[in-house]
Amino acid sequence: MLKKLRSQFAALLCLCALFTAFSVQAGIPSGMLDQDDPSLAPILEGVMPAVVNVVVKTKSRTEEQNPLFANPFFRHFFDLPEQPPVPRQRMAAGSGVIIDADKGIIITNNHVVNDAETITVRLNDGREFNAELVGKDSDSDLAVIQIDAENLTELPLGDSDQLRVGDFVIAIGNPFGLAHTVTSGIISGLGRHGLSGLGSRYGNFIQTDASINPGNSGGALINLDGEVIGINTAILSQSGGNIGIGFAIPSNLVKKIYHQIMEYGEVRRGRLGVIGQNLTNDLAEAFGLDSNQGVVVAQVEDNSPAEEAGIKARDVIIAVDGKQIKDFSDLARAIGLRLPGSDVTITLIRDGEEKTVTTTLGSAAEESEQQADSSNLNEALAGAQFTAIPEGHPLAGKVEGIMVRGVSPGSPAARAGLRPNDIITSVNRQQVTSLEQFRKLVSKDSGRLLLHIRRQGGALFLLIE
Repeated sequence: MLKKLRSQFAALLCLCALFTAFSVQAGIPSGMLDQDDPSLAPILEGVMPAVVNVVVKTKSRTEEQNPLFANPFFRHFFDLPEQPPVPRQRMAAGSGVIIDADKGIIITNNHVVNDAETITVRLNDGREFNAELVGKDSDSDLAVIQIDAENLTELPLGDSDQLRVGDFVIAIGNPFGLAHTVTSGIISGLGRHGLSGLGSRYGNFIQTDASINPGNSGGALINLDGEVIGINTAILSQSGGNIGIGFAIPSNLVKKIYHQIMEYGEVRRGRLGVIGQNLTNDLAEAFGLDSNQGVVVAQVEDNSPAEEAGIKARDVIIAVDGKQIKDFSDLARAIGLRLPGSDVTITLIRDGEEKTVTTTLGSAAEESEQQADSSNLNEALAGAQFTAIPEGHPLAGKVEGIMVRGVSPGSPAARAGLRPNDIITSVNRQQVTSLEQFRKLVSKDSGRLLLHIRRQGGALFLLIE
């Protein structure tokens, strides 16, 4: 009996081996099969020199965060030196991709070089250069740095809109300090967004099972033509190690951010001026619509481009410049990735009829200035924007409170558990009746906050310390 099972198992292994060989040969281009052993080496020989190691030194703020260390009385009482110790430098490493060899231009992640005092770039051939920061953008988690060097190799940026789930990809970076590590896999998903902690407000991520680990950030995700189709940026993991779910910023988004940083030294974003929510099945039924893709306008801001265009609350935005809008993330990208002053055409549905309006976008910087009064709020709420409950919201007129308009990924507010569209009805057991009262309740000296929140038809308490 045992001998029979062994023979059946051996036969099964043979079948699996034949199936695997067939699958690989069917999926990998014929140019890679000229030799007996298919290899990625011919592609990598031309690609590896363009992927660099980025080493960043930042000043440690551990002691600076505790004001007692700067208090002379405290230091004398505990017999500490009169002068606080000088903060130590902290070193971090990531990756980058050379995209302009003549100018020494390198793309990397914003979170790799953020708060950097010095940036050092190590090339594949062992050379090292000091790098200058050209510009960075926290909303897309991209940054541009530059080195003064000769004989560099650059990689072209491919067209990420042509990607398909199942396409073969290669990830190159410096995980855990292991220079120029190569992993391979396929594209597992496209258009991933709304993932907490990925650090990109305008994320439309490529998901891949090619191993991405700490240190890979800013490295290249390439296709089998040797083109950069993504910049590796994050992983989904509870342990910090790779579990086969990694994310990269699409190359077409990289192109837009790169060109703006090179031209302006920053990213300038358009503003429409609407507060909206995703068109759910229930809302679509209530509005008498057949599709559940689009954005329901909950509120139009005063003196905004949306108001000038005649957009109204309860309108459903379904397209921008003819491109379909599936949800609010789509709308944020469609508007936020255009320059202020750009003319756009908005397609919407009002009372069951399709309408088209045009407007000229304002500047998102103006919107930030209008919301600057949030600087006096409790630091634990940093990164969140608040507004009155907009007309058309399911809870409008039913509960008193304020709405969380947005939460920046990775911010203190996001880490505390706040989510966009949360309705805060009380703070420390005091009913919230207006934005002004809310700001007083959550001022800088408010200490611990106990928030009562209405979220997606339910309710919960959120303790923020």
